[in-house]
Parts: sequence; C-alpha cells; structure tokens
Amino acid sequence: MTATSSCPTASQAAPVNLVIFGATGDLAMRKIFPALASLCQNGLLSHDTRILAVGRTDLSADEYSNLIGEKLAHAIPPSCLADLVPRVRYLRLDPDEPESGYTLSMALGDLDRETPKNRLFYLAVPPNAYIPLATMLGEADLGRESEDTSVRIVVEKPFGRDLPTARELDTVLHRYFSERQIFRIDHYMAKETVQNVLLLRFANALFEPVWNRRYIDHIRITAAETLGIGHRAGFYDQAGVLRDMFQNHMMMLLSLCAMEPPSIFEAELVRDERSKVFRALRPLDLERLDEQLILGQYGPGMSDGEAVPGYLQEPGVRPDSTTPTFAWLKVYLDNWRWQGVPFHLCSGKRLEAKHTEITVQFKSVPVSMFRKSKDEIIPPNRLVIGIHPDEVVRLEVQTKGQGSTLCLQGQSMEFSYGAGSGLGRLDDYAKVLMDCITGDQTLFWRQDAVELCWGFLTPILDRCDCPDSELPLHTYVAGGPGPKAAQRVGS
Repeated sequence: MTATSSCPTASQAAPVNLVIFGATGDLAMRKIFPALASLCQNGLLSHDTRILAVGRTDLSADEYSNLIGEKLAHAIPPSCLADLVPRVRYLRLDPDEPESGYTLSMALGDLDRETPKNRLFYLAVPPNAYIPLATMLGEADLGRESEDTSVRIVVEKPFGRDLPTARELDTVLHRYFSERQIFRIDHYMAKETVQNVLLLRFANALFEPVWNRRYIDHIRITAAETLGIGHRAGFYDQAGVLRDMFQNHMMMLLSLCAMEPPSIFEAELVRDERSKVFRALRPLDLERLDEQLILGQYGPGMSDGEAVPGYLQEPGVRPDSTTPTFAWLKVYLDNWRWQGVPFHLCSGKRLEAKHTEITVQFKSVPVSMFRKSKDEIIPPNRLVIGIHPDEVVRLEVQTKGQGSTLCLQGQSMEFSYGAGSGLGRLDDYAKVLMDCITGDQTLFWRQDAVELCWGFLTPILDRCDCPDSELPLHTYVAGGPGPKAAQRVGS
C-alpha cells in the first residue's frame, strides 16, 4: 500500500520546566527520559526547556548525571544524551518533610530566573504517593497559574484502586488544580495504531457504514504479555489484572472501537463520546458471572525456552494469593449501535506470545451460493488492527482460488504502519509527553470516565477481593495460551 500524502512536521513546543518526581525510578529511566530524548532528536523540545529531577535518594548533580548516562547509554543516541543531560538538575527531596514545598519552590525559582516558563509536574511515583505530592504542591501554591505561564500535573494509572479511592484522589487534585490542568496518562493511547482506530473508522466511507450491530458479530480486544510480574509484587498482588489492565487500557481500547463520531475532533468532544460508551455498559449479572468472566493465575512453565516460576512462587507474592493474572471479560453496550454485540476483553501475563490487537469479526454471509463446492461454510471477514508488536491493519476476505474448480481461498489485504516511510517515528511516551507540554488532553482520561469504569468493575472487584469468593480461579501453564475455559469461549 502506498501513502498518498505526508503529514506536516510538528512544531517545537514552548519551553517548559519539567519536574519529574521519582526521578531515580524505573518509569523515569525506562520511559520518560527516552521520551525526552526522542523529542530532542526530532527537534520538538525547546532549547530553553529544563528538567528538575526530584528523588529521595541522596545524590549530587554529577552522580545523577552519571546515573542518567549509565541507564540511557544503550537506549538513546550519544548526541541526544549530550543534548539532554546538561538540561537536568537533581533535587533531593522528601515530600514528608515540612519544608519540602518551600525547597521545591526555591529550586523552580532558580530555573525561572532567566525567563518564566510553563511548569509540568510528572508524578512518576507509586500510586500511594499521588495524594501527598499533590497536597505538597498545592500547599506550596505551586498549582497556581499566571497570565503568562501554565501549570499542569501528570498522573499515571492506576487512578485509585476502586471507585471511592478514585474519588478521593480526584478531590485532592481538584483542591489545587483545575480539570484542564490534570493529565491522567494512558500510554496505550500514544501508540500510532491505537490512534489509527479513529481514523480508520471516521475518515473512510468503507468502514463506518458497516461498523454496527447489523454487520459485526463480535469484537475481541487482546493484550497478552509474556512477562510475569517482575519486581512489582508489592503492587500487583494488591491489584491484579483487572485493576492493572482492565480499568484503564482495555476500557480505553473498547471506547475507541465503540464510540460515536464527535462533531469536531477536539479534546472535550472526543472525551464526551468516550464517556458515553462507558455509560452504555450493561451491568454485569452477578448471578451468571461465570458466563461473562473467566479468571486465571499462571503456574510454573517455560517462557522463551527457560523455566519460569508460577505466580505463587514469585518473590513477594503471598503463598495463598488468589490474585488473578489473567482475565477474559464479555461486555455488552446497551445503545442503538451495539445492542446485542459482545465485546471480548482478554488480558494476561506469562502467555505464549506478546501481542496487543483488536479483531473485528463481521457476520457470516446470510446465504451461501456455493453449496456445490467443497466450501459450504464461508469464513467471515475479519478486520485485525495489530497494536504491538506488529503494527498492522489487515482485512481478511474470501477470493476464488486458482484453478479450474470453484473453491474459496482466504486472502489478506494488509497495511503495515510506517512501512515505506522515511519519516522518523516519535516514541510513544514522547507523543503523550508532548501533548502534556502543549496542553492537548484528547488522549487522556477525564474523571467522569474514570469513575464510570470503576463503577462498572466494582461489583466483580468486590467479589475478587472477598476471601470467601466463589469465583473460580483457573490455573494455566506459564508460556501457554492461557486457561482452557477462555480458549473455548474467547474465539
């Protein structure tokens, strides 16, 4: 497939003072700094942008610069590293100390000495630190904007662990920041193929007329991982796959597949339509929950040719833990477009292959004209949107096979995202970071959507959290396809 036009190059963002809390942590080193390097490499980060790295670890400026160099040496080009490191200052700060807000304010004052800049606070910290940090910033009056400068705060998922804690976090954030200042980040939304879902649907007359209950049999959204929980046992054993993946990533992908077209592609109008999807979610029938929900937990097995432990053998996991690491969930939307169409959401750890994709399966042809051929059953058309690692859009259709006899042959029309393009790709995290800097909230969660998703999932979370829950937990072999029960119903 040949591209018919090229996109204009994005313009450089206005200078910003970026404050990264948790600056010595995994998220900062593995995602945020490489994203900043990607922005530098593409000429999108202003030369006047400065980064204030904040952490509890007692490090000197040189020690932190060396740490950045060690962590990023193999991840970003030397020229990007040389451009980025001089912009960074390190501040050792304990938010629990009474003077921490004043100390941070003074450090930011030093960065503003030449020219006042917009401020962006990035909370790259564990979720239990969100409220203390937001309170510290607010009490130090660092959430206040001026006529010339903006202030924004970035919060990573999970946004609470249930509906009450999500509301508590929101109350604290809104005590010091307005909604337009709050950026609830979901890095799945930064993936080019995820954003392409909306363009495929709403910019092509080919798809939108058949994107409804009349022509679509079901939609399957899969996010499979080969990795286990790694060093995240402390968080994951309290969260599980439903909180870790379904409340945010899976629900966001669902909304993109199911939302109505906004009148104009603007942030609030797009977010309005996403929220309407969540309002249309049919409440789960707790009396027949086994028909809509399958939970699993991985046991010992083989992954990439190596023996790996089961979930219960992972360091830091309770030996009697019933935390699910796999879930298949069937949901329905009670609205005009989707009534009766099931959406299968599936995500799990330690599966046989890492992939994230959306599969739209259309209904079978109503009657077969080919009864006399050997192909009495015609496979339905499918549209597969590969998100990771294969960034493809593939339409599966039926054609005539070569030869003198009449037989059907499945063929695929495939578009590989970025194939044949000489344009550089912007890192996924760089895209959402750029949106935070410029103030574009299109790809970010709004509080009403957060609460709607928590409200939908709360009944099954309560059942999962209950020690006496009767929900079966299916054990599956690490490195395999997942629980057998899900394989039977999820296709």
